[in-house]
Amino acid sequence: MTALQHLLDIPDNEAGNAGGEKQGPTRAYVRDARAMAATPADVKELPGAYVFVVDMPGLGSGDIKVQVEDERVLVISGERRREEKEDAKYLRMERRMGKLMRKFVLPENADMEKISAVCRDGVLTVSVEKLPPPEPKKPKTIQIQVA
Repeated sequence: MTALQHLLDIPDNEAGNAGGEKQGPTRAYVRDARAMAATPADVKELPGAYVFVVDMPGLGSGDIKVQVEDERVLVISGERRREEKEDAKYLRMERRMGKLMRKFVLPENADMEKISAVCRDGVLTVSVEKLPPPEPKKPKTIQIQVA
């Protein structure tokens, strides 16, 4: 379970300038933070893999990106755009539009070469296989020679 706890999110870093004053967050940071807060995800650990299940409503597989940044950060993102029709007037808009994103720090035993993603009915499932456990080292036997 402790292996999964650090998967959930990357800790926030506050940027400061040379004078030691703290700067406010950038627009991109705020947009990404809102996108991550509004994108629900489940993380499961199976015997041979880590599985990330993310709701991506209204997005097709071509609208979703699955990337690995900084060698160990899994980034899942997409953007849902509003349908524009000239003769249509919205009376109510309740569905969320805009960016969807989640970031996860992968553990050391994640195999970065074996990542797969499947999108079905607006639900993205990303599987990251685990590396096999290292074999225990066997003690070395030294032959004793008779002089």
